[in-house]
Amino acid sequence: MDIDIAGLPADRIVFAVSPLAELGDALHALSEPGHHPGLHGWATATSSALEPDLADRLLEAEFLWRHSFSDVFMPFAGIPGGDGRPGATLAEDLDILDRLDDERFVTTALEFTCASLYGGGAASPLSDPAMRDRALELAAARGPRQVRFTQRLLTDPAPVRRWIRRLFEDCDQAFFADTWRRVSVQLAADARYKTEVLRHKGVREALGAVSAALTLDEKAGTLSVDKLSEARTTAVDPDVGTGLTLMPSSFGWPHLMVVYAPGWRPVIQYPVRLPDLPAPASVELLQRRMEALAHPMRMRLCRNLARSAHTTGELADSHRITAPEVSRHLSVLKKAGLITTRRRGRYVLHQLDLTVVARIGSDFLEGVLR
Repeated sequence: MDIDIAGLPADRIVFAVSPLAELGDALHALSEPGHHPGLHGWATATSSALEPDLADRLLEAEFLWRHSFSDVFMPFAGIPGGDGRPGATLAEDLDILDRLDDERFVTTALEFTCASLYGGGAASPLSDPAMRDRALELAAARGPRQVRFTQRLLTDPAPVRRWIRRLFEDCDQAFFADTWRRVSVQLAADARYKTEVLRHKGVREALGAVSAALTLDEKAGTLSVDKLSEARTTAVDPDVGTGLTLMPSSFGWPHLMVVYAPGWRPVIQYPVRLPDLPAPASVELLQRRMEALAHPMRMRLCRNLARSAHTTGELADSHRITAPEVSRHLSVLKKAGLITTRRRGRYVLHQLDLTVVARIGSDFLEGVLR
């Protein structure tokens, strides 16, 4: 995924925190605790304490945050000519949400049915009959709750908008206000720190401090985000406003989310990780590792290398293949970072890096969830 930032002044890059975006992440963690193993205790305690009415209403709307993260939670990015900053409080964020016109709100709220059209600038289902039919058709494939929500939203957006705002306000009263007080200090500190890095060390250092998933090509004026989705947007759009917003998230890990809808300011919401957690492998490196292990001979070699260190000659004798063949397979495994090599006298010993191999399942999960 690429963001065009050619000619973007450094002072148009904003680090900020958003209560509404963090509420969206918290709701996602409640709906998909498997994505967030570190939050199991919080999710269990919070879910068990919800009043039945609020729990039922959250279930009615969970498609806004469960499988896809709706831009409803980042409305500041959809205000043309805005300064790229969310509200200081949840109430202020919700006031910004109220400022979105009905077409933008409806298109954003129906991302769960029209996700495949997200980056294409498709017409609004509120005004385009073909898109309306398409939204209803896709909602029907998701379930009756989605159909009811879509029908209500397309018939009259105003009551649905009031219902959603009340839902978020009730979440704030029930659990999120206390949660936000706990996490906002860390998030605000992270945003301040990266703002200082940007100011004193420049764009490359600031983006490098955000995530290893971000790569800046200064010559091309492109910021690449290491995600499985392929898309392109721009941070230099006179109709929308020039700028890029980056927001830390406590509840968002391992997701790194990007707002790239046409007509919206690009936003990157990045997880603030604990310092003792290993950084996830890039998608390219993960693919290289899985391809390296897919070969049947390399799998058999790994069986030896997992138990102890072996020389090339020992592996050749054990598997009845030539030493050059073993060397070629070991080269693939080494490029994928799966084996370690050390010298003992005139012998070179190779061994499987069990820590790296054990991470592959987690890396795969984090890669597809990122």
